[in-house]
Amino acid sequence: MIEPQSIARTTIFEPLRFLIVAGSMICLSGCATMTTQSLNAEGVRLYQQARYQEALQRFGQALIYDPNDPSAYYNIAAVYHRLGELYHQPEDQSRAETYYQLALAKDPNHLAARRGLAVLLTSRGRSQEAIAMLQNWAAFWPQSAEPRVELARLYEELGDRAAAQKTLLDALAVDPRNIRALNALGHLREVTGEKELALAHYEQSLQLNQRQPELALRVSSLRNELQLAQTTSPSRLSSNAWTPNASRVR
Repeated sequence: MIEPQSIARTTIFEPLRFLIVAGSMICLSGCATMTTQSLNAEGVRLYQQARYQEALQRFGQALIYDPNDPSAYYNIAAVYHRLGELYHQPEDQSRAETYYQLALAKDPNHLAARRGLAVLLTSRGRSQEAIAMLQNWAAFWPQSAEPRVELARLYEELGDRAAAQKTLLDALAVDPRNIRALNALGHLREVTGEKELALAHYEQSLQLNQRQPELALRVSSLRNELQLAQTTSPSRLSSNAWTPNASRVR
């Protein structure tokens, strides 16, 4: 689910799909003042209680204290995005798009706003605009892998796994130690049946950051699965099969 920002964090394992999943986008904005920070935090709490109009009021108050805070604009966009999902009102979706754009005007590299806008455009049948927006972001920020990771997420959601894989490889060419890109490429390899390569990407990610418990569990499970496949493979069974004793053959 596209949700307001509360506490900034990197998700442990991110599948490429642009699905709206509760809790996946909760992070906290870096705010100019404690007042702005507390208002954003209060707005997130109200949002999580489905008190959307009250949440909008808090985020609006946060903008009064700091009109340059991109995350306050993003938070408002996220609320309107949610209202548009719930009630299918074009006005709410249009407001969400406007506030996503305002967030990006303040911070062109605001990842949550880029992701939210891509989700919104795709849901409105404007996937080519979403692709172009993320491609332009990658061109604007060529030294970062993040735009390419987001673009790969969108390609995979649209069913173009080849483009998603190429984009993730491009991301790793920019930043070979990017954990999100490694995890995403591992996921893509796994769903396409390349489990040995998936395991290699996951293991590299864990070497860079061992504090990924969900990924560690997946690595353990995948190792066991591959070991079991090796022990039950036809070639292994054939090599262990009973053969006649040559001395008994007449």
